[in-house]
Amino acid sequence: MNVLVPSSGGNSVRAEVVRDGQVPPVRYPGEHNRIRALWPREPTDRLRGWIVTLVLTLLAGVVRFWRLGHATDEGTPIFDEKHYVPQAWQMLRNGGFEDNPGYELVAHPPVGKQLIAVGEWLFGYTPWGWRVSAALAGTLMVLLIIRITRRMTRSTLLGALAGILLICDGLSHVQSRVGMLDVFHALFVLAAFGCLLVDRDRVRARMALVVTEHRVDDSVFGPRLGFRWWRFGAGVLLGLACGVKWSGIYYVAAFALLSLVWDALARSTAGVRRPWLGALLRDAVPAFGSLVVLALGVYFSTWAGWYASETATDRHAASVAEDVGFGFLPDMLRSLLYYHLNVLDFHVHLVTGDDPHPWESKPWAWPMGMRPMLYYYESGLPGCGQGDCVQAAMLLGTPALWWLALPVAGWAVWRAVAGTDWRYAAVLVGYCAGYLPWFTNLDRQMYYFYATPLAPFLVLGIVLVLGEVLGPAGASVERRRTGMLAVALYVGLVVANFVWLWPILNGFPITEARWQAELWLPSWR
Repeated sequence: MNVLVPSSGGNSVRAEVVRDGQVPPVRYPGEHNRIRALWPREPTDRLRGWIVTLVLTLLAGVVRFWRLGHATDEGTPIFDEKHYVPQAWQMLRNGGFEDNPGYELVAHPPVGKQLIAVGEWLFGYTPWGWRVSAALAGTLMVLLIIRITRRMTRSTLLGALAGILLICDGLSHVQSRVGMLDVFHALFVLAAFGCLLVDRDRVRARMALVVTEHRVDDSVFGPRLGFRWWRFGAGVLLGLACGVKWSGIYYVAAFALLSLVWDALARSTAGVRRPWLGALLRDAVPAFGSLVVLALGVYFSTWAGWYASETATDRHAASVAEDVGFGFLPDMLRSLLYYHLNVLDFHVHLVTGDDPHPWESKPWAWPMGMRPMLYYYESGLPGCGQGDCVQAAMLLGTPALWWLALPVAGWAVWRAVAGTDWRYAAVLVGYCAGYLPWFTNLDRQMYYFYATPLAPFLVLGIVLVLGEVLGPAGASVERRRTGMLAVALYVGLVVANFVWLWPILNGFPITEARWQAELWLPSWR
């Protein structure tokens, strides 16, 4: 019988196929099974995997960039673009930060607005300029979801399906075509999740090496795992996510806990006698350093331009305000604290009240997209073959995807608990970190675009289910064909649903009758 055995050369770890007689002497019963359980089995079609990834990413770019500058308010930004686009323009003339106290809508940290500013620097104060960075971010998310799904499922086919589904998600599509912050937040969160997946595989490969070298019993807590660059990268990305929106802190906590649990499970699979205590003693502090301390350090480093500026908003607030406090701190840090307290005050007092926004929605409406948002609307225009046409851009998750959110979540819980499938558990962690915290303050004003980071985790959950429908590689031909037919029909339904919604996702001219036909539910009006 052939088995995969990790071997090391220098600092690298690789897999070799050896025969039973060549494996180092076995000390533990079932040692070969532990090696097979630990060692990550990646697909062998690496070249095809990258070709599929790049082709679908190119397709995503075409879809996201197509007539990117079309929907505007007479050439000006639409909806919340009206806040972030001029703030980004301010940053271009002020070294990276807002400088207009008369337009002080203090709401979010700088990173997302700085990314919008990059596009404005390249293409000017135009719709293309203030949207091109978002479109690029949305395109990169498709690349990431393909690679992440492929790594989680070890299947290039399922990775491709994930890319197609994310391309056809209306919520992700619209947020990739407006100069707002949420798509950047979602990009950094998804990239951090991908880094942790690679880190998980690297840790399990190291533990497999420990098993082959018979070092599992050297300590009841298991081995030290050394420095982990992929986890370090996840910390950097989480810091950038916090630098776009403060809600990134929920992912910091959730992903740090997820990483620690994965470490304990890797130790357990390797046969470590005290795996959970070993993870706490040997992995918790490095994980806290990489995923919490580093993330916070990156977050505060994103304010470097604010520190260096003399004219940034509230840069010298400590010298003129009387209620900053913390007199023992330098004025620069006291001014930064004042700025952050203003941000906190804005969010605390952003409540629904007696006069709610017409397109406000609470989090219980998000999983199935029951209350979308109308970003742009004009009527009485030419361009649809009739004299009275409608142009509307609506933030709307593709129903064929989003209406499955609750059953998929239920199945994921079942598979994670009863089936002990780590993949479903990981998807639930990512989804819940972006969803459940919003229930802690239901008086706050909330909108559907807050669900943007949920979309890739919804796609991951659906693709895991599609993988089960497709059946294992060793299943009978009839089983695989039936599964493939069911999967193809569902993916075709999603694509057809996206094509049907295309005009109202992009603000293209349609007749009044077609506009009414697009509004399927009363809550969409």
